[in-house]
Amino acid sequence: MQEQIEAFLQHIEVQRGYSAHTLTAYRNDLNQLVAFVARGRDGLIWPAITATDVAAYVVHLRDRGYLQATIARKVAATKSFFHYLVTAGSIANDPTASLEAPHVERRAPHTLGDEDVDRLLAEPLRGSGPKALRDAAMIEVLYATGMRVSELVALNTGDVNLASGTVRCFGKAQKERVIPMPIRAVHALRDYLDEGRVAYLKNRDERALFLNPRGARLTRQGLWLIIKEYVESAGIRVPVTPHTLRHSFAAHLLHDGAALREVQRLLGHANLSTTQMYSGLASARPATGEQSREP
Repeated sequence: MQEQIEAFLQHIEVQRGYSAHTLTAYRNDLNQLVAFVARGRDGLIWPAITATDVAAYVVHLRDRGYLQATIARKVAATKSFFHYLVTAGSIANDPTASLEAPHVERRAPHTLGDEDVDRLLAEPLRGSGPKALRDAAMIEVLYATGMRVSELVALNTGDVNLASGTVRCFGKAQKERVIPMPIRAVHALRDYLDEGRVAYLKNRDERALFLNPRGARLTRQGLWLIIKEYVESAGIRVPVTPHTLRHSFAAHLLHDGAALREVQRLLGHANLSTTQMYSGLASARPATGEQSREP
């Protein structure tokens, strides 16, 4: 059974461009399903799993106290997997065909106000050396472009065009988009490339834009810890993750009059409805962070 799970994960990674984080979550979800359904049954195979088994699994998740959003993701993983098995000819009937994911109310994203943004952008420059230059450039680019964390750490030096003030990134399903950068972000990147990156560079052939002290590509986890460090040292009291800067970028652009379609393009959203969730936040741009919770 594990072979089919791994084949499915490879399929969605290649065909749909799912991130490593999503693949890990889906693998855990499907293994949890197998563990539940296999209890008291020997030699379980996928065709033996019924709609009743899947429904009982969902009830089990609710009884265990999982959040609606988590259950919805596990249901989505399960439905997608069984649809794959039907398409591949591994099973004849889809036991999840009539299974509906629980409704998840979408809460407004958490954004930063102008004062908190300014404090966060300025905080790395209180230090010195290659780390300060790198961190200042990363945070500037995150807020200036609205890139996802995975997109930022995947950047290579060839993706940056300082002359035109643009950066190229590859989003979900490897869809390419070119994003303009304000002069402040361009200057921060130039300073990092001229004086910061060279101090970390160990291999002349390394293409990664943002490096750690070992000369390797910075990871998503590493970036998260860096943001957390500066949020705390800047005395920002609202919750902030790297994705908060993406939310703030979108809400602030709309507040300043940008068209919804343009913000959709810059964010790399496949559906306009995803971008529309920022419209309500654009009507009021506070000086300090709003106290809503990030979804």
